[in-house]
Amino acid sequence: MSAPAQPPVPSTAEPTARDRRRWAQYLVNERAEAQVYRVLAGRREGEERDILQALADAEGRHEAHWLGLLGGEPKRLPAPDVGTRVLGWMAKRFGSIFVLALAQNAEGRSPYDDDPFATTTMAADEKIHHEVVRGLAARGRRRLSGTFRAAVFGANDGLVSNLALVLGIGATGVAPGFVLFSGVAGLLAGALSMGAGEFVSVRSQRELLAATEPNNYADAALPHLDLDANELALVYRARGMSADEAIVSARAVIGAAQEAADGSEPYRRPAEVVEAHEVVGSDWGAAGSSFLFFASGAIIPVLPWIFGLTGVWAVVLALFLVGVALLSTGAMVGLLSGGPPLRRAVRQLVIGFGAAAITYALGLLFGVSMG
Repeated sequence: MSAPAQPPVPSTAEPTARDRRRWAQYLVNERAEAQVYRVLAGRREGEERDILQALADAEGRHEAHWLGLLGGEPKRLPAPDVGTRVLGWMAKRFGSIFVLALAQNAEGRSPYDDDPFATTTMAADEKIHHEVVRGLAARGRRRLSGTFRAAVFGANDGLVSNLALVLGIGATGVAPGFVLFSGVAGLLAGALSMGAGEFVSVRSQRELLAATEPNNYADAALPHLDLDANELALVYRARGMSADEAIVSARAVIGAAQEAADGSEPYRRPAEVVEAHEVVGSDWGAAGSSFLFFASGAIIPVLPWIFGLTGVWAVVLALFLVGVALLSTGAMVGLLSGGPPLRRAVRQLVIGFGAAAITYALGLLFGVSMG
């Protein structure tokens, strides 16, 4: 059952034309946000679909509040603000994880706390919406496998390491052909190293998790255990049960095993609830994506030399291309982490160019000392 629409907040101040324009802007923004949630709901099923539809309904209640203050549908309405329009555009074209991450940030910037014409319930709703969207976005983040993680960070590593390499080598004053050779060698060496490292890392993690899972190693011995004196309770205590719970569980399992041994049906141990582990993805998938995405990042700083540019123009173009790529990967990391995309993008750019500047300075120093 939906909550009743909140009445307009009494205000001692007479609403001005500016207030009415602000209400109209709120109105169109609420409508646009509700449409975003409806579009996302249309792509989901089950509980997530219901949650998104409920968010859309809540935005509709807020819309009704501003419509009431305006005295009905205005003849002219402004366009939704830029952020809301971007959300709507992305909702129709991209995966829900990116849209929800942006919506999470948008819900956290609600103006209703400081607006005297917004109800306290509406302001509270926006805070709750922020947490709801955070929870939905977190589901999507958890579904991202190690393969995707390796792809994003592999590309970033390729960008930074190979830019630093070609600028450092180029600063020594060597021939452009040697810079190109160094960049290609750095690409292959780095991509192979990243792929191999990711394979070993994911395979080792999967093996470690597999070693912690309960198995049926001792099931055949269960019917022969003494019901009153046995070590099966110790198994359950080792898995975190209390002593009393472990004894009760052990007696139940042994009793069921002994009854099954007397009949025709083989004993099947009841499924146990085990702690859910992080999904680490495929080792070969993670290695392959890490190799490919490192290579796709590492090729960008080398492109100017591949197409025959040399000297300052090659360096400027390399910096521009890598800068755009760093801003893109930084913004993507920001979206996935729920942080401000612009701040993460700038941070990524500063770190990448900082590393390149250090190696370029070392290359200059080395070139002078060799000269």
